[in-house]
Amino acid sequence: MKILESETTETKKSVAQLKESLKSLSAILNKHQKGAIYFGIDPKGNPVKNLHSEKTLRDISQIISDYIEPKIYPSISLINYNKTDVIKVAFEGNQTPYAAEGRYYIRVADEDKQMSSAELKKFILNTKDQRWDSSFNLSAVLKDIDSKKVKDFCKIAGIKFSNLSDVLESLNVYKNSRLLNAAIAFFAKSPNKYFPNISLSCAVFATETASTIIDQKNFQGDLLFLMEEAEKYILQNIHIGMTIDGLYRNDVPELDKEALREAIINAFLHRDYYDPDFISIGIFKDRVEIKNPGDLFGGLTIPIITSRNISKRRNEVLADLFNRAHLGERKGRGIALIFEKEPGTEFAWVAGIFITTFKRKTIPSRQRNLYPQLSEGLNEGLKHLLDFISNNPGLNAITLSQRLQVPLSTLERRLNALKKKNLIIYKGSRKIGGYHIKP
Repeated sequence: MKILESETTETKKSVAQLKESLKSLSAILNKHQKGAIYFGIDPKGNPVKNLHSEKTLRDISQIISDYIEPKIYPSISLINYNKTDVIKVAFEGNQTPYAAEGRYYIRVADEDKQMSSAELKKFILNTKDQRWDSSFNLSAVLKDIDSKKVKDFCKIAGIKFSNLSDVLESLNVYKNSRLLNAAIAFFAKSPNKYFPNISLSCAVFATETASTIIDQKNFQGDLLFLMEEAEKYILQNIHIGMTIDGLYRNDVPELDKEALREAIINAFLHRDYYDPDFISIGIFKDRVEIKNPGDLFGGLTIPIITSRNISKRRNEVLADLFNRAHLGERKGRGIALIFEKEPGTEFAWVAGIFITTFKRKTIPSRQRNLYPQLSEGLNEGLKHLLDFISNNPGLNAITLSQRLQVPLSTLERRLNALKKKNLIIYKGSRKIGGYHIKP
């Protein structure tokens, strides 16, 4: 069977035409995202004898790397064609548009047409919906994936683990021996190595403004880890009430955990991962804000998502992984659940940032006004502890240590310091008692 030129195939008599073939490579990628170029075949499909060496193959790879942008990593090999060795360069890529030596081309039949400025602008507008999560990652390889993370995910999703590549293929995050960005976000050993914006920034502020920071922490890791840390951080820094069930106490956070979890999932699922910014959480005296970068997707508006329960997914591959892990409500139900659990929640879109705001329960004015006077002259560690007890009365030392992520020995030293200053008091029995601000 003859190899002839087509919209996805280009033939050249020899490697001397390599520079010229770059135009075809750009044109085919921009039209079809994959194709092949053969060196050693004439336009009529006849083989042409050439001398080829390993250096020839390396030179081809280097020229393509130097002159095609964004970079691609083609498969270059010698094949036998009608008893003659020819070079096959197979390539693919979905980060269109691709340029050859700074110019952009499009394939028309078997010819390469350079795009004008107007044509390029139209092309970019028509292809801007290339999804981040379904794009191939050009740097990562299979060894960059943490097999334990994949195995843990399989347990959650009820999937039998056979081998790493097969499982990733079944999850649609590994195709043609290439990893998708979604695989990096969920399963890479170090996702931040490839995407610094896969991170989380959290802070607690002393008042209703961001002028005074009480605590600040940054987290890096895969999406499941970051979502878990986001929820933990909020619960550690908001009021925790309690109910008593016999001899046992049950913690009841001031904000509903299901609503918080849904908002966190929404932030990580619907954010724009092309945006270099990261997700942030701000805990103020009167509210909790969860911010994620990205415009509202698919023509949605705040009134539509809040009143009509309509959802459009920016990241379909990530959404499938979230569903397999049993994370989040079914499509279109997330906002409704948040309103059901926390009716006062507000949503806003400001300068490319989507903001979910939960209104905190009112702090009694006596307690709110007392704290600045009590904390005068204390170091930051004692201030943070005093503020936390003020907002979360009735917790014992072990619970405080866990919530604040402070070693128990350190926490007990700080409690003793506050007791010596006559600022706190322990009330109740050893089993269900805890610390309170001293009246």
